[in-house]
Amino acid sequence: MESNQEVTGFVKAVGKKIVNGIGQEILLRGVGLGSWLLPEGYMWHLPEQGDRPRRIEKMITDLIGDSKAAEFWDLYYKRYISKEDIQQIAAEGFNSVRVPINARFLIEDGEPLRIKGERLLLIDQVIDWCRQCSLYVILDLHGAPGGQTGANIDDSENDKPELFTNESNQRLTIALWRMLAERYKDEWIVAGYDLLNEPLPNYFAEYNDLVMPLYKDIIQAIREVDSRHMIILEGVHWATDWTIFNEVVDHNLMLQFHKYWNNPDTESIQKFLDKREELQVPIFMGEGGENNNDWFVGAFQLYEDHDISWNFWTWKKLDSVNSPCSVNKPEGWQQLIDYLQGGSKPDPQSAERILWTYLDNLSLESCTYRPEVINALFRRPSVRIPAIFYDYKGAGESFGLGKQADHSLDFRVKDGVDIRFVEDTRNIPNFAHMKGEVWKAEEWMYVQLAPEDWVSYTFRVPAFSVSNAYRIELYIRTKQGGAVTVSLDGSPVFTATTKEDDWELVQVPLPFGLKTGRHKIVLSAQVMAASIQWIRIFY
Repeated sequence: MESNQEVTGFVKAVGKKIVNGIGQEILLRGVGLGSWLLPEGYMWHLPEQGDRPRRIEKMITDLIGDSKAAEFWDLYYKRYISKEDIQQIAAEGFNSVRVPINARFLIEDGEPLRIKGERLLLIDQVIDWCRQCSLYVILDLHGAPGGQTGANIDDSENDKPELFTNESNQRLTIALWRMLAERYKDEWIVAGYDLLNEPLPNYFAEYNDLVMPLYKDIIQAIREVDSRHMIILEGVHWATDWTIFNEVVDHNLMLQFHKYWNNPDTESIQKFLDKREELQVPIFMGEGGENNNDWFVGAFQLYEDHDISWNFWTWKKLDSVNSPCSVNKPEGWQQLIDYLQGGSKPDPQSAERILWTYLDNLSLESCTYRPEVINALFRRPSVRIPAIFYDYKGAGESFGLGKQADHSLDFRVKDGVDIRFVEDTRNIPNFAHMKGEVWKAEEWMYVQLAPEDWVSYTFRVPAFSVSNAYRIELYIRTKQGGAVTVSLDGSPVFTATTKEDDWELVQVPLPFGLKTGRHKIVLSAQVMAASIQWIRIFY
């Protein structure tokens, strides 16, 4: 496997940028290894009664007994993420992974700090694979001792953020990070330490003033043994509230936000961009996904255009269409769900068959692989780009206005480009989430260009998918006498028209191949207004 040349030496923060060991500016483009060392019930399609590691563990022990349960988990940790997974992540063009760790997975309960040595070897092993495959590693304390969120995502025992109410848990957290820093202080493939995942949702905001003091204590402990690794800090309320950050607390610091289920536009991340300017530190979209491919196409280009490192959540989960690897659901899986919800208990033989089939299905080769998800993240063919997700670099680079159109919506309205609802009856995906946020379904929307308006769409061709048979497809509507001109990398390619007021698919083969690297398509309206719903580049 050809190594990624930008993955070289210790990364560090230099002003608002991240640089590698030879001083080259880079963006981290990664994927999270969610549900590996901290199994999450929603990734298993389990109900609330199985929504976190301790509840999943109890279910499995109840079903097949202690001995078989121990065997199950040993196989689970070995198979969920394997060397083949790491090799595939690297081959797809990612340059980093984020490894979520549950403290309970790694340490015994109570003080003093006692490490489960065989578990630590699993982290050593994935770091070694990542070094071989040129992938930086971010170590993420996803579930701190006692729980930093008081929710299922940190394996909370009592649905309270007991990290902040119990000084023993704080001492354990500080000691755990000191141990990890001591162990990996010379390991350059480790990019940084993500101290706490998503601390304190708003309903526990009474503890917000305890976060920065704890961060500072952890940083002090780390710096006593490790001066080189980057420190990564997340805001409160699912990492989206950065009001706790008012100073630069370390010489090598990056701030992290998460983004789900809301508009992928500059306005939605402006507060993070402002904080970057204020503190002059790099910023990181450390967790985002769980939507659909159209949303990914918009959101991850947003990060790219604003020079924000990013990490997709997540690499693998059960029966999924929005992760690269979908674990095929075993026959009889519903029996586990029914049991958790008060139904009859499967007999041990049936439960073991279901669970071991699940283990067999975990390997990369047994999963259903979805390259379309990764194509959307990197905007590479074959990919469909909703027209509303034109590039994010602003006027003159990503769009231009000729005769100003009327504006009827607020989505990216500050750009001046007219975006309207599509009035049709297609099924619209539901993006509602338990946190109460709803993202406007992009299939209801289209861009309307006035004469001489234009919008641009960047996409990328990786070396392994170069083809001489690329095609461009548009879904457009033009007025009589009007047209949409398509230019590629500054050269006109073709002009498209449709019957007046009719939406039509227009597909044209490119008369030439495309080289590896970034390319830009520009769509412009000629003579009359034109409407564009999406553009597709494929071969």
